[in-house]
Amino acid sequence: MSIVVKPRFPFFRLSTLALALAAPLGYAAEGFAIPAQAVEPSQGSHGGTGLIQVPVARMAGDGRLAVGYSDNDEYRFWTASLMLFPWMEATLRYADIRNRLYSPFPGFSGDQTYKDKGIDAKFRLWQESYWLPEIAVGFRDFGGTGTFESEFLVASKRFGPVDLSLGMGWGYLGAAGNTRNPFCDLSDAFCERPSGFSGQGGKIDYQRFFKGPSSLFGGIEYQTPWQPLRLKLEYEGNDYSRDRAGIEMVQSSRWNAGALYQWGNFDFNLNYQRGNTFGFGVHYTFDLHSLSQLKLDPAPREVTESPVRSHEEIARQQLASMLRREAGFMLRSIEVTDDKAVLIGNQVMYRDQDIAIERVGRVLAAELPRSVEQYRIVVLEGHQPMVETVVDASAFVAAVTYQTPELDVPSSFQRIDPVSSKAWQQTTEHSGLYYGAETFWIQSFGNPEVFFMYQGGLLGSAGYQFNSGLSFNGTAKLTLLENFDKFNFTVDSFDTPLPRVRTYVREYVTRSTLTMENLFAHWQNNPAPNWYLQTYGGYLESMFGGVGTEVLYRPVDSNLAFGFDINWVRQRSFENDFDFMDYSVVTGHANIYWQPEFFDDILFTLNIGRFLAGDDGVKISFARRFNSGIQVGAHAAFTNVSSADYGEGSFTKGFYISIPFDLFTLRSAKGQGVIPWVPIARDGGQPLLKPVNLYDTTRARSRFHD
Repeated sequence: MSIVVKPRFPFFRLSTLALALAAPLGYAAEGFAIPAQAVEPSQGSHGGTGLIQVPVARMAGDGRLAVGYSDNDEYRFWTASLMLFPWMEATLRYADIRNRLYSPFPGFSGDQTYKDKGIDAKFRLWQESYWLPEIAVGFRDFGGTGTFESEFLVASKRFGPVDLSLGMGWGYLGAAGNTRNPFCDLSDAFCERPSGFSGQGGKIDYQRFFKGPSSLFGGIEYQTPWQPLRLKLEYEGNDYSRDRAGIEMVQSSRWNAGALYQWGNFDFNLNYQRGNTFGFGVHYTFDLHSLSQLKLDPAPREVTESPVRSHEEIARQQLASMLRREAGFMLRSIEVTDDKAVLIGNQVMYRDQDIAIERVGRVLAAELPRSVEQYRIVVLEGHQPMVETVVDASAFVAAVTYQTPELDVPSSFQRIDPVSSKAWQQTTEHSGLYYGAETFWIQSFGNPEVFFMYQGGLLGSAGYQFNSGLSFNGTAKLTLLENFDKFNFTVDSFDTPLPRVRTYVREYVTRSTLTMENLFAHWQNNPAPNWYLQTYGGYLESMFGGVGTEVLYRPVDSNLAFGFDINWVRQRSFENDFDFMDYSVVTGHANIYWQPEFFDDILFTLNIGRFLAGDDGVKISFARRFNSGIQVGAHAAFTNVSSADYGEGSFTKGFYISIPFDLFTLRSAKGQGVIPWVPIARDGGQPLLKPVNLYDTTRARSRFHD
């Protein structure tokens, strides 16, 4: 394969400039080396590591999340770029095209300008070494309508304070066609790039990858002696006369220049583009691994000599108070013998299960006689035993008192399926009334009427638990603030081949400030080791009611869990809380949950079966957990509904970020808040939102959610 380069791109001048900048600062040509602590790469205007308009091969550190805003005459970009893995960067972007309206109908979208959403991905192919550059391949705007769609290969090499990049782009990045597409030598099919997009948008158009005109691009980033300041110079391969913004985008030059000033986690940049346009931007970067919050928890109990007394002398009420205050453990039952202590209760404070067990163990080691050789701690979720931790008391004491430096605390205990909970199951003390409250937040981006729509308020829940595992539950929703009344698109006269199982959303969320979210009966049991069973019936979610059952097999700390659910449901009326419409369906799935051994912070989920609109298929979900407890996930549903029948977006997909509550509190707390992003919600591939999900209620049986 040969590569023919047209003499339009004098890139050798960049190399000469790099030598000129490096030599005065003591980096002789034979002494070029990568600094021990390389500068964290900066973000480009489109999001993702880059110079100004063009990408580079650099990758930020694993778990880095950069959110930003960039602005010039024609475009505004809101971006979020995440290092999902050390070798993969993912970017979400909204582009505001200022000189185009969202809709030609003023009564529908008013004077709102056109918004385009895009998804990018970049993969490291080779990490920089002493002699070889960093190499990456990337795909920009690959899952949308193709406004900025492009593919690229790029290499970056650092020489002291100078970082050089050279790449080749196709699509948007290669529109200028300043070099021959090398893949044309493989097949003539690569010489022309197909136009348009497949389906109703939202699909990945593989058939266009690396096809059509291509361009070389590149540039230089120079770290000045003044640490906060960096300078950038780039040559780009785009032809702006073909942009979505129109022919008024005059391109006087293909060279762009800019400066970046770093202040803490903020990057501020100012640039001059196309030889005639000023731009600016700001990005904020933080590390999802290291995010934490100062805690004012009680100090862990110091373990010294245990009191010389028998187990009959233990003050159980006083011990229960200590466990609640110092370990966040709500004691429900305790049995102490000469050599063993069995505790059953709920962990209500500490998300990290190792920390929770250590705090319980410290209290027991300080209060129980040394003759007690084993602590058996059974943790409940609600009223169901989830996991039992067997603690070797002598090894635990040795670890927390540093008698054996090579022994860590978790090595002194073992997690097993509960075997000490029979006494708890036979008691009659775990029935009664319960209640709670939490906030909710619903949001939608990129709407024709207004870019950002929202609804927020309170969810108040209450219920009564019976001894048999039966409970009655209800949730009321109080809306405190919203702007969904600006939502003009209704489906009353919208012709669609699918039942309208989700597209009545405006009618559901705006009819009243106080609504009944759910009201249902629920029964859950643990019929055999590692097996969980539930049945439920009533108003199950805001749009559907009915009856259903679910079975789950989930061994403690297993990488694999599986089960199934089946439901008969009927669509609720959006005119009041209690009536139903005519539509009903049987829906259910076989559910598989897999946490690979080689990636213990990754969770894959498959839901295979029938969805609410009667369509059959599979929903694939992915979640990555970071050290802070934050989870980032994505999901997509592929069913037998065609793109034409589904409508805009072609298939159901979405993203979310789940944030532990205790990142915002001064005391340790359990629970997660979820911020979802669903680009376009239609009726295909929509699952029932069960009020109780067995995988969620059994989460203590896995370390993934710590």
